[in-house]
Amino acid sequence: MSDDRPPEGSGVPAQRATDGPPATPDVPPTPDPSSMPSPPAAPQGPPTPAMPARYPNFVAYGASPPPPRGYPPSIPGQQSGSGGSTSGRSGLGLWGVIAVATIVSLIVGSFAGLAGYVVGQAVDSTSSTSAATNAAPAPQPSTIPSDPIPADQMPESVSEMVASVLPGVVSIAIENQDERGSGSGFVIRPDGYILTNNHVAAPAADGGSLRVFFENGDSADAEIVGRNSAYDLAVLKVDADDLPVVRLGDSDAVTVGDLAVAIGAPLGLQGTVTAGIISSLDRPVTAGGQGEMAYINALQTDAAINPGNSGGPLLNSAGQVIGVNSAIATLAPTFTGDAGSIGLGFAIPVNSARRIAEEIIATGDSKTPIIGVTLDTSYNDGGSRISEVNAGGPAEAAGLRGGDIITALAGRETTDSTELVVAIRDFAPGDTVSVTYLRSGESQTVDLVLGGSEDIG
Repeated sequence: MSDDRPPEGSGVPAQRATDGPPATPDVPPTPDPSSMPSPPAAPQGPPTPAMPARYPNFVAYGASPPPPRGYPPSIPGQQSGSGGSTSGRSGLGLWGVIAVATIVSLIVGSFAGLAGYVVGQAVDSTSSTSAATNAAPAPQPSTIPSDPIPADQMPESVSEMVASVLPGVVSIAIENQDERGSGSGFVIRPDGYILTNNHVAAPAADGGSLRVFFENGDSADAEIVGRNSAYDLAVLKVDADDLPVVRLGDSDAVTVGDLAVAIGAPLGLQGTVTAGIISSLDRPVTAGGQGEMAYINALQTDAAINPGNSGGPLLNSAGQVIGVNSAIATLAPTFTGDAGSIGLGFAIPVNSARRIAEEIIATGDSKTPIIGVTLDTSYNDGGSRISEVNAGGPAEAAGLRGGDIITALAGRETTDSTELVVAIRDFAPGDTVSVTYLRSGESQTVDLVLGGSEDIG
């Protein structure tokens, strides 16, 4: 059993803001949820603190603020003044919730006592690790357009680039039996495949509905092809042909200072364009929703990203996607209508998103890389201490043991469990990575072949 998600009662933030905040966490910033509930209504509870000690002044918000008075509803066609909720929750969308937590919110296995969590797969006393759990998926040929743009076709300005990309960026209306909200996405194949965040699509996974709105005014019902909660990604499908596609770029080629342009539907304002730069690389960030935490090796940008931008593209100067907008951090200490972008936005690198999307399109699901250990989350002396090695898993095959302290993965220093998980997620099942660890005070390095755990989000 290996779904890399927390069990009930493990300290995971509540799915609704009414349940109040969990304990102050210990991990980096924070989610930008994708929903925008319709007309104004009072918020229903305090936001959840979601920042690590190294960012003590930050508080993250997952619940979207009410739209400005007089602003049209987020769902096209919704009656102005009609409630966005039929269950008395005053319009707070199911997906507009706090989606971050401390590292212990990824606890799977035993919560009492050691309070360890599994990196990549759960330890289930009733079932052994299957061979399929640790097997890497067979490589799939790419079906998503990502060809380099010829030099003579490079846009000469941001406005020219935006004009070429906007037709492929969509807003997404989500509705279930209780509530409704909106998010963003973009077309990745002309035959109707659209990429967005898992926390945008998840509320429609069990009986809800999705409708996609294009820049030209067209709209179509969408279905969920597959979701990966570990990466906070989902692929949707509409019944259409010859759709304009937003081409994918190469996130590995991104450098600090590069132009970054975000397009989406913040607060339901479709086609909103903001620009900035890439502020930093490899930021460990959490995003997602209850029970579906995503650990992201994020691109950081100061391009304004707000609730409703989730799932939209972050673009380079050529108009190619370099990231999927997913999270924001904010300084606001309380939930107010003013909470929003302070220039700290985070996007899922497109190279990871491409792999997940291609697997979902090919098979309906995707795999998350694992090393197959349980970590001791009480350990805080630098690195990540292994409490248990999963039988038959990648770590056991590489010779790792309980008590070893992992200090680096693929040459990247990992000072805590969060950074280790994020570093692992930057690779794919089947990749060989070096693992540096301390055993009895002596530093050693081994090669480890990452396993793959099926994500059933």
